[in-house]
Amino acid sequence: MDPNRIIQALKGTIDPNLRIAAENELNQSYKIINFAPTLLQIIVSEQVEFPVRQAAAIYLKNMVSQYWQDREPSVGEVVFPFNIHENDRQQIRDHIVEGIIRCPESIRAQLTMCLRAIIKHDFPGRWTAIVDKLSMYLQSQNSGSWYGSLLALYQLVKTYEYRKADEREPLLAAMQIFLPRIQQLISQLLADATIFSVLIQKQILKIFHALVQYSLPLQLINNAVMTQWMEILRAIMDRDIPAETLEVDEDDRPELAWWKCKKWALRIITRLFERYGSPGNVTKEYQEFSDFFLKTYAVGIQQVLLKVVDQHRQGQYVTPRVLQQCLNYLSQGLSHSLTWKQMKPHMQTICQEVIFPLMCYRDEDERLWQEDPYEYIRMKFNLYDDHSLPATAAQSLLCKAARKRKEVLPQMMEFCHKILVDPSADPRSKDGALHCIGTLAELLLKKRIYREQMELMLQNYVFPLLNSPMGYLRARSCWVLHCFSPLRFHDELVLRNAVELVRQDLIDDKEMPVKVEAAIALQTLVSNQEQAKMYIRPYIRQVMQELLHVVRETENDDLTNVIQKMICEYNQEMAAIAVDMTQNLAELFTRVLQSEEYEENEDKTVMALGILSTIDTILTVMEDHKEITQQLEGICLQVIGLVLQKPIIGMAEFYEEILSLAFGLTCQTISPQMWQLLGVLYEVFQHDCFDYFTDMMPLLHNYVTVDTDMLLSNPKHLEVIYNMCKKVLTVDAGDDAECHAAKLLEVIILQCRGRGIEQCIPLFVEAVLERLMRGVKSSELRTMCLQVVIAALYYNSALLIQTLDNIHFPHSPQPITAHFINQWINDTEFFLGLHDRKMCIIGLTVLMELPSRPAALERVAGQIIPSILLLFLGLKHLYASRLINKPDLLTHAGVHDEDQNEEIPSDEDEVNESQNIVHQQSNMTAGQGGEDDEDDEDDYWDEDAFEGTPLEEYSTPLDYDNGEDEYQFFTSALLNASLLSLQSGLLSR
Repeated sequence: MDPNRIIQALKGTIDPNLRIAAENELNQSYKIINFAPTLLQIIVSEQVEFPVRQAAAIYLKNMVSQYWQDREPSVGEVVFPFNIHENDRQQIRDHIVEGIIRCPESIRAQLTMCLRAIIKHDFPGRWTAIVDKLSMYLQSQNSGSWYGSLLALYQLVKTYEYRKADEREPLLAAMQIFLPRIQQLISQLLADATIFSVLIQKQILKIFHALVQYSLPLQLINNAVMTQWMEILRAIMDRDIPAETLEVDEDDRPELAWWKCKKWALRIITRLFERYGSPGNVTKEYQEFSDFFLKTYAVGIQQVLLKVVDQHRQGQYVTPRVLQQCLNYLSQGLSHSLTWKQMKPHMQTICQEVIFPLMCYRDEDERLWQEDPYEYIRMKFNLYDDHSLPATAAQSLLCKAARKRKEVLPQMMEFCHKILVDPSADPRSKDGALHCIGTLAELLLKKRIYREQMELMLQNYVFPLLNSPMGYLRARSCWVLHCFSPLRFHDELVLRNAVELVRQDLIDDKEMPVKVEAAIALQTLVSNQEQAKMYIRPYIRQVMQELLHVVRETENDDLTNVIQKMICEYNQEMAAIAVDMTQNLAELFTRVLQSEEYEENEDKTVMALGILSTIDTILTVMEDHKEITQQLEGICLQVIGLVLQKPIIGMAEFYEEILSLAFGLTCQTISPQMWQLLGVLYEVFQHDCFDYFTDMMPLLHNYVTVDTDMLLSNPKHLEVIYNMCKKVLTVDAGDDAECHAAKLLEVIILQCRGRGIEQCIPLFVEAVLERLMRGVKSSELRTMCLQVVIAALYYNSALLIQTLDNIHFPHSPQPITAHFINQWINDTEFFLGLHDRKMCIIGLTVLMELPSRPAALERVAGQIIPSILLLFLGLKHLYASRLINKPDLLTHAGVHDEDQNEEIPSDEDEVNESQNIVHQQSNMTAGQGGEDDEDDEDDYWDEDAFEGTPLEEYSTPLDYDNGEDEYQFFTSALLNASLLSLQSGLLSR
């Protein structure tokens, strides 16, 4: 293969004028033997221009990801699809590690992705040699090869990171060689603070983290090995960061290798403590290790982390991620007496001088509020924003400490109270105090001593701040009211004031972050307080209009949830404003979908989904208002059309929502426009959209059951629905979709019984029997296919028998009638739920009454009555269990009446209560074993047998109150049989 020809083609891909010709050249060459190894030669060659090497690396990465794995021809095809030739693969395996070691970083990133794909498919089977190669480079005295070979080793470990313990044997065998070497290497480099050394240390820590984060291989890492690693981790956390790093801009410091080293060390430490080192909260295999970890390392490590936290307290720089992980470790330490005793003397200082400042409004908050209030809102609602991480961890630590250790809550409440009563206190401190109190709201509401003071606290310290000149204090006060919205108010006037002040902040405030918090607070007050709902009722139009305005401005998804909940709370009042609101939401949806940044911004998709869900809520609330629903239909159809007319690749995430909208528009009546939509949906379905058939099912069920006259008036309608079901049953769409398709055919047969669809019955029956004959593993799909044929038997038994006699499948040795009857009788026990059992009983009863029985039926005739009785027994249990299992509405009453205490005494550890409860329950069950042994009938049924099947929600005339009664149907047949028997007996005399 001529490298120069490939180099010229790669160079052409960079030039827009030559790109198409260059890509054609590459597309004609990539299948030629030696093409892929030549790409690798170009990548590592320093004589080739850098952009060309980059282009080659990207092309090789794409080739490896697509064509490395051996692939078989598709069904019905003879030609094997292209794979990279084994000779080429061997050349790449032989040289890719050297490529990673020698290449600059941007190219190295592409090669490591190639390596990951190769390891995934070839290790250990075809490529055990990688272990020897990496071992050679890591043992080498040439330090230049260390970093690249560690990157390669990281790909090996990452490949096995989330595998189950028993699937990690190849990795653990390799790590027997690598682990001692990388431990020796990092120990040797600890004292060296140069960038080269620290990058290698960071990479070793990443390898160790991937090795232990999902499962800890105790056979590889015994206590002695762990002690060496814990000492390394402790040293990394304890060492100082070079002073020159302070010259780097603060926003860029977290990316420095010295801080990243600490971050990875902390991730390992915290993971080990949380997952394997907390006695009472670990799985059985780690119990011994957890005791050892807690007694040997936990306190020593915590000492170092307390030092890091104290450095932050004193104003020294600590990155947000490192501070967050330190606080997370301390939070875990709260559960154990050993670590708590060491932490306890420092806890008040940590709460007041570390946690509290993190929860106060800061300079960067103020800067963002002033420069970009919309970004400020986005950041505050994004818990995973880097700057939010320490505050979130501080909140979690405060909550857990207050819950688990009795000294913490009274000290913190006293501290916050002093700030709130001090008229000269810094406004930012007041924000922090309210933030702390709001964070603790759930706990405070569980303790009578605090609960009874909260109303006064809101009145004296929160209400005045709702009119504060500082926007952030108004926003915080709204947030506190949101946190305390479940409080049982004793003075109605206090509640009225709270609602009125929040309403004013929503309507009149000029600052958008305040409006957002006010909106959420107002909704939670309305949802939790019946009186608040009454106070807002006269203003509901104004409130809803303002909520829409805030959503339009901020595109905040939390607010679409607020609107949905308000719609549900004020469903009566919604009638007057439903059309305007839906129109506004539809316009907002269009704007979001057509915005330039839509493709790149995931938040936009979440927002658009929230808007569709809100429109759906309005439709649901308005379903009894026919004239309003008619007006909403046109707006909703515009939204549905907007989604359906765009390519599926970008719109698929909205299909479930628009189909739900269409369902809502067809629950009462179906307009001509909605019938036209059926044709549009069929066109969409044809373009590989049968994945969404289950989402279409509720709508298709409406087309069949809501307006059956119109369905039957135009043969095209029934043809479209049948074709969709047929396609799902023919292509490999999966059991769930196929069950839905069969169910829809059954619904049509039962819905149209006596309505002249005889010409459809053979098509429906053949479709499901053809699927049945291909082999069905799941009992659900098997019984559902059988049920379609049973429904046809109930529709017209003579027509079905004739149809079965006319159906011949090429691969079936026996007549289809015999196969169907045998399968049905054998599967009787798998008919579960109410409808399916009922259908089966009616079908078997029809079989009993057939005037001329097929031979196959005669052979199993003796099993029909026992099968029917078994089904009746199941129905009896099902009816009884539905009566017994009505929910107890009083179970959650009086939740505030008693104090709920989760505190742990200082000298005790927290253990996982759920483990204890399960253990106690299993002991109790063992002790009661003999009580029900006599009731064999109950033992026969498992709990699932009493559950309704998911498909039962698609009702048929059989399921209505005036539907066929299976008991009467069966007894009537028995009486007829008895009479006939009696008559024939008399005649024979």
